[in-house]
Amino acid sequence: MVEDRRTVGVGLDVHKSSVRLAAVSSGELLGEVSLPYDHEAVERELGAWPDARVCYEAGPTGFGLYRHLVAAGVDCVVVAPGLVPSKPGDRVKTDKRDARRLAALHAGGLLTAIFVPSPEQEALRDLVRAREDARLDRMRARHRLGKFILRHDRRMPTTCWGVTRRAWLGRQAFELPGQQQAFDDYLFAVDQVDRRIEGLEAELSRLAKDGPHRELIARLRCIRGIDTLTALGLAAEVGDFTRFRTAAQFMGFVGLVPSERSSGESRRQGSITRAGSAHARRLLVESAWHARRRPTVGYELGRRHRGQDPAVLERAWRCQQRLHRRWQRMAGRGKPSQKIVVACARELAGFVWAIATDQPMRTR
Repeated sequence: MVEDRRTVGVGLDVHKSSVRLAAVSSGELLGEVSLPYDHEAVERELGAWPDARVCYEAGPTGFGLYRHLVAAGVDCVVVAPGLVPSKPGDRVKTDKRDARRLAALHAGGLLTAIFVPSPEQEALRDLVRAREDARLDRMRARHRLGKFILRHDRRMPTTCWGVTRRAWLGRQAFELPGQQQAFDDYLFAVDQVDRRIEGLEAELSRLAKDGPHRELIARLRCIRGIDTLTALGLAAEVGDFTRFRTAAQFMGFVGLVPSERSSGESRRQGSITRAGSAHARRLLVESAWHARRRPTVGYELGRRHRGQDPAVLERAWRCQQRLHRRWQRMAGRGKPSQKIVVACARELAGFVWAIATDQPMRTR
C-alpha cells in the first residue's frame, strides 16, 4: 500500500488518568505530548492537525473520548488491540512507543476499526453483562453453600436449585454458633444474588417487549434453543448484524471458525479461534445443545412462532433440521459431544445472521 504523504495519523495511548498523543506523517514525527485524561484538552491539542486521522485502542476507558471527538468533527476511530501489528522480538513497550506506532499504522491504513455501539446499545449491553456477572456470582455462592453443607455431612434434596431445596435449607440448624453464623451468611448471599437476578431479568424482559430491538428479538426467538435472554444477549453483543456481509464473517466474529496454519500444499486446522465476544459465543454453544433432539415444534416454541413472518419460520425449521442432521452424522463418526456442539453452534450462528438480516445464508 502506498502511503498518502499528506495524511497525518494521530495515535492516542489512552489510560485512566493520562493520554499520550503522537502525530506522524510520511514516517516523520510531527509532534507528541502527554495530556491529562480530559476530552477538551485532547480536542484542543488536535486542533494543530485539523485533517488528521485519529485512533486509539479499545480498552477499559470506554467510548466517551471517541464520542466527544466525533461530535467535534474529528475523524476518530477505535481500533481492535488484538489486530494491531507488532514486530516479532520487540519487547520494549512504553506509552510513547505505543502512540507513535498507532499513529504510523493508522496513517498507512493498516489498523482495523471496531464497531462502536450507540449509547442505547451500550446501555443494553451493560445490563446484559450485569446479569451475566450476577449469574456467575450466584453459581459461586451456591457452590460455597453446597460445599459447606457437604462438609457437615448433610445432603441437599433434589438435583436442582428450586423451591424444595430452598425450603430444606431454611430448616437447617447447627449446634455451634460459629457454624450457624457461617451457614446464615452463605444462605443470605444466595438469596441476595437471586433477588439481583430477578430485578435484572425483569428489566430485560421489559426491554425485550418495548425496546428498540423487540422485532429482532421476536424473530430470533423463533429458533429452538433461543429465548428472550439469549436473543437479548446476542442483540446486545453484536449490535448491528448488517455490518457482516456474509454468515461466514459473523461466524468468525463470534470466534466459532477453526484456526488454521496452512502453507503450500499443507493445510492444518486447529481448535476454534475464540475471537470476539465470549458471551455471544457461549450463548450460541448453549443453544446448539438442542440439536441433539429430533426437530419438533413444541408448545412453548409454537407460542413464540405466533404472528411471525412465514419466511422466518421456514428458516427456523430448516435450522432445526440441518443442525440435527449435522449432530447425527458427527455422532455416527464417533466425534465427542463437545466438538459436535461447537460445529452446530457455528451453523446456528449462520442461521442467526440470516434471520437477523433477512438474507439468504451466504457462506462466502
